[in-house]
Amino acid sequence: MTSAPDYPDVYNPDLLDRIPLDADVVLDIGCHKGALGAAYRLRNPRARVLGIDFMPEAVKVAAGRLNEVACIDIERDPLPFEVPGGYDCIVYGDVLEHLRDPWRVMREHAALLSPRGVMVICVPNAAHWSVPLRLINGSFDYEDQGVLDRTHLRWFTLATMEKALVATGLQACDVTPRIFDNKGAEAAADLLKDVLPAMGLSRDTFLSRSAPVQFVWRARKSPTQPIAVRSTMLKPFGAVSDIRVVYPLRALKTDPSISVQIGDIDSFPAPNEHQPAVCILHRPLLLGEEGAKVFRHLMQKGFLVVTEFDDLPDFMPELRDPSLMNFRAAHAVQTSTEILAEALRQQNPEVAVFLNGISELPPIANFATPEAVTLFFGAINRTVDWQPYMATLNAAASVLGPELRFQVVHDQAFFDALETPYKTFTPICDHRTYMGLLAQSEISFIPLLDSAFNRAKSDLKFIEAASARVVPLASPTVYENSIEDGVTGLIFRSESDLYEKIIRLVTAPGLGATIGNAARKSVAQTRMDAYGVAARIAWYRSLLARREALTQAIYDRVPELAP
Repeated sequence: MTSAPDYPDVYNPDLLDRIPLDADVVLDIGCHKGALGAAYRLRNPRARVLGIDFMPEAVKVAAGRLNEVACIDIERDPLPFEVPGGYDCIVYGDVLEHLRDPWRVMREHAALLSPRGVMVICVPNAAHWSVPLRLINGSFDYEDQGVLDRTHLRWFTLATMEKALVATGLQACDVTPRIFDNKGAEAAADLLKDVLPAMGLSRDTFLSRSAPVQFVWRARKSPTQPIAVRSTMLKPFGAVSDIRVVYPLRALKTDPSISVQIGDIDSFPAPNEHQPAVCILHRPLLLGEEGAKVFRHLMQKGFLVVTEFDDLPDFMPELRDPSLMNFRAAHAVQTSTEILAEALRQQNPEVAVFLNGISELPPIANFATPEAVTLFFGAINRTVDWQPYMATLNAAASVLGPELRFQVVHDQAFFDALETPYKTFTPICDHRTYMGLLAQSEISFIPLLDSAFNRAKSDLKFIEAASARVVPLASPTVYENSIEDGVTGLIFRSESDLYEKIIRLVTAPGLGATIGNAARKSVAQTRMDAYGVAARIAWYRSLLARREALTQAIYDRVPELAP
């Protein structure tokens, strides 16, 4: 391996997004200072993330970020880690081009993959448009970084990398181009427009080969039937679409056998025998013959149809229409709590519960200023839940003055009712902004009155607060089943109890930090999206395997859909 300059301490997002999110053991070869592995551990904290680099100073930094790190030369030294079950993912991020014999290294490491193991590889593209232009101009000067990095020993194109993967015995799954200067590629194609036809190349072919400066490959040890998961999505309002659609599908996509798409049903390509497909309908309202047409259209195209719904339909007037097709006409239904599942099974027995989870642990940003504590409130349609406690909040604010500040998202009435100048309001915002504001707070106020509708809700507000090291201060409805009172949060059971706990958290900030740390640790070990990937994929594959029987069950429930 050649020596390398001190590259920036950043990670490649295209590599991160392609590491299987449910991996148990990940090996990052050429980990440098561990930025990639550290970012992955925020998405999958239970994973054992290992790193190898040959630069001692970089390894010292990586040792504080990853589970285990070794400073070795992978071309001379055996891998030093004990991994009896094999590696679930081996990552080569801009490494193979620095090796004398990358093909031997890949073959040896491929043998160490687990049965479900994946290799994720990023290599520079030797066919990048800048290379032939330099050659034509008589130049081939090496650089500190880039395609012509002076430490590169080997060169790869799409074709040669694919051959290398085949030689390892792995099955190439997909390849992703990384393009940073498309205008430069277009200009190169213009310069070569008279030459390309003589070489048998179209402009589009030349651009597909030469525009990427790098390619990211995924290859796996065992071939797996690819499936597609397509989903509709309501127009985003708050975080509903992110939590139930965007983040779960992003998690599924890290499995190389799964392709995903979010859009309208008319944009979804038809499934085929090589790639069967699930179509998820996010919170639809499909009634009568118009609703039947949607299901009939999707089934005729070959989709297995799943309805995603996470509210109790009995309390929504529009869902009490006897002609409602949402649940009866779907092959299956998915939801977020067992109480919802029991209600939905009255209309369709094939129901799966996928708990809401955290996509990625946010950076810690609170408990930095002991002179003040910020209480966060951000929710939709919670007026009846917070109104009984507003007098208590104002009483605490009056006593504590500038020591208690408020951060309010969306609920203008809540903000206006606060009798304190120490308050900030943010209108409805995207989920990233919401989580950023939450993470800067120390307390998350989560009131929820006891009702049948509320008891069916998920504990999303708890896990969001906990993930950001914010103390969940919650009503017992829903949350007493998730919060260990006094350890991972605080449960208030009356106005006086709420008042006393706010005073304690503000006057003893060490208490809040202790609870916040315990809450974050609990969520990191139990409620990440990463931990639900395998179950979701297994259920979708099970549905596809039983599609004929499930379709017949639809015809039995909704005879008008039968052909």
